[in-house]
Amino acid sequence: MTEYGVPQPNVPQPAYAPQFAGPPAGVDPLDLPYPGAGPVLAVKRFFQNYAKFSGRASRSEFWWVQLVFIVVYVVLGGFGLALGSASSVQRPDGNYEPGPAFIPFAVLLVIISLASIVPNIALTVRRLHDANMPGLLYLITFFPYLGSFVLLILNIFPSKPEGAVYDRYRATQQVAPYAPAEPQSPPAPPVV
Repeated sequence: MTEYGVPQPNVPQPAYAPQFAGPPAGVDPLDLPYPGAGPVLAVKRFFQNYAKFSGRASRSEFWWVQLVFIVVYVVLGGFGLALGSASSVQRPDGNYEPGPAFIPFAVLLVIISLASIVPNIALTVRRLHDANMPGLLYLITFFPYLGSFVLLILNIFPSKPEGAVYDRYRATQQVAPYAPAEPQSPPAPPVV
């Protein structure tokens, strides 16, 4: 069982466990965090929430997307450099520059970088919301080096139920920010 009450597959459940009823009626499930998301689901939700700055994103959604982008950049950059070095050109100062075979890979890396700026900012803002922090904290990246490092640390913080105040449906329904669930008694045993 996770902190959001979502039963996990192949995990033994206690005799009485509260069941996750799903999002409230009329709420887009993409606005809610998905704890335990795998890499494929995290990247899929990343592109589906392309420019959504409201809602929340779990740690697994955030970190899987970051890992996938790092792998893509390393693989494309490494492959491009390997092909470019085979046709490298020596400059007059003695240094080498990658040959023309590197150009398509460089263009592809630039396109991927530019296409992912907005969704990466949106994902980071939603991740901050999930840790119950305002999304405007993203602006600390304007402080060179230190700002990005602080933002990295903030994205490591665990999810907090109080972060639900940033959900879109709560903002439109004027729901209390966070109220602990009412304790429920276990179901009565069947009468034989």
